[in-house]
Amino acid sequence: MREDMTSRERWLAVLRRQTPDRIPMDYWATPEATERLCRHLGCDFEEAQRRLHLDIPLTVSPRYVGPPLPEHTDVFGVRTRPVDYGTGIYWEAENHPLADFSSVAEIAANYVWPNPDWWDYSHLPEDIRGKEDRIIRGGGSEPMLTYKQLRGETQAFLDLLTNPEIVHYCLGKLFDLAYQNTLRIFETIPGAVAITYVAEDLGGQSGLMYSPEQIHEYLLPGMKRMMDLTRQHGSHVFVHSDGAVRDIIPALIDIGMEVLNPVQWVCPGMEREGLKRDFGDRIIFHGAVDNQRTLPFGSVDDVRREVEDNIRILGAGGGYILCPCHNIQAVTPPENIVAMYEAGLALGRC
Repeated sequence: MREDMTSRERWLAVLRRQTPDRIPMDYWATPEATERLCRHLGCDFEEAQRRLHLDIPLTVSPRYVGPPLPEHTDVFGVRTRPVDYGTGIYWEAENHPLADFSSVAEIAANYVWPNPDWWDYSHLPEDIRGKEDRIIRGGGSEPMLTYKQLRGETQAFLDLLTNPEIVHYCLGKLFDLAYQNTLRIFETIPGAVAITYVAEDLGGQSGLMYSPEQIHEYLLPGMKRMMDLTRQHGSHVFVHSDGAVRDIIPALIDIGMEVLNPVQWVCPGMEREGLKRDFGDRIIFHGAVDNQRTLPFGSVDDVRREVEDNIRILGAGGGYILCPCHNIQAVTPPENIVAMYEAGLALGRC
């Protein structure tokens, strides 16, 4: 099929509220799901992207050159181990470096925060050379995820009520690191980055995971700082937040959100018609192909109908990028993955 735009041009058209040749189609999946897809298609993933007409962003990141790290341990001192869930493996934290501290003073005296100088950015121009047809994603933040690993999931939630000074101190350090990382990417490849991932999982399956007051106090100020930096450098603010987040969408728009991912429309309040009606003139929707029921357990026809519904509802008048509403899991039949993109290609002509 003849296409009139590159992936980069297609993404930018949607982000700028212009008309692309067709709806862009992104891809999120676990390694196991991708391996099954490639076996099904009888090719490597590069060829699979071509066959399915995928518009996957090129993600750029600096190279770590700091102090040597123990095996399976990140720069924050969080050690991970593989956990087999039957059809694949996730790496889960098995220690929490800040769990035993009870004050900011203790943390400041005993813990070394990563330094932005521990990363090298000089290779980035070479990384993007010759890839002008790809949309480039770089920088961003997701500090609460790291905070939970540093303190432990339960303690991190308790801290919001019992140790607010620790939360503010640690999130401040994490946002500062993310800000410097993102700024240095922008400065090293000026004008190249078009999408910046400002993330925080604010929603669960039935509602917000934090009170609106906690979100406004602990997270939105740092997220706004990241969004301001992003927009100052000509990149678009891509916000990832799982689950039922409708109640906080207006606040995220107010501080600079431009793209909302993953649009889990099966959650309460996330119905597509209402989201498009109330917010479609202010944000782009990314995702929305159900990854809990339709993709893993539906038929090929179910998948096609859902893609058609997403394009009809979320794509009305523009403003939609097709993608699963999180990583495709290994239980998903490859036939359903192919059906999703074939339907997107057939129905997404603008």
